[in-house]
Amino acid sequence: MSATEPGGHAPRAVQRALALLEAVATLGSGASARDVAALTKIPPATAYRLLNLLVADGYLVRVEDLSGFALGRRTRELAGAQPPEPVDDPAPVLDELREQVRHGIYLASYSGGRARIVDRDPDHELSGESMWTRHLHASAIGKLLLVQRPELIAQGPFHRITERTKTDPAEIAVELKRVRDEGAACEIDESRIGRTALAVPVRSGDGRITGALAAIGRTGRLVADDEALWRLLRDYASRLRVGEA
Repeated sequence: MSATEPGGHAPRAVQRALALLEAVATLGSGASARDVAALTKIPPATAYRLLNLLVADGYLVRVEDLSGFALGRRTRELAGAQPPEPVDDPAPVLDELREQVRHGIYLASYSGGRARIVDRDPDHELSGESMWTRHLHASAIGKLLLVQRPELIAQGPFHRITERTKTDPAEIAVELKRVRDEGAACEIDESRIGRTALAVPVRSGDGRITGALAAIGRTGRLVADDEALWRLLRDYASRLRVGEA
């Protein structure tokens, strides 16, 4: 990182840069600038500036769809680490996660512009699955696919599944920008009244979104601001691989 940036506060800047690297490592590949700033408690503008410096110097990289950051070659060289290997059988990873949460955990893959559940939580029944896999705008898993494949948005119209479903194109555009910026998606009563879902992307080795890991539960019991759950989802998603998008 440049010795002349930022200004005369080099020791503090170094401490903050190291904190940002640790945060990206904790949050996993695709960590958004907003989440990194929140985790480190660094002002967002400062965090974003330092993140870009770390990208310029090779300590971080932007994932392919520009939705977030991942550890770069120079950081891996310093740590002697290798990129995560694909997991042939996701079941042990998912079972480990399910033991830590009380909500249903589901793994989805994206193929041909469609979302498909490839691992269902055996202890939590998921009703109406075909509804939200067809109407991507109404589900957290579907929103992540729309961010990866924006051309699918033009295939509307957007059907109103519940009174909470977003159907206005401008409103959907704002929602998808938020998903892209945060590298995560949420739905509250949008595909089914009484259901909330949080979803984070599962990525290929080069950063493309090929699927999603989701927690799905009853609205009120599963809340969108559960930071501990978001961290768990991101951590476990970084250990998974699913089929190509």
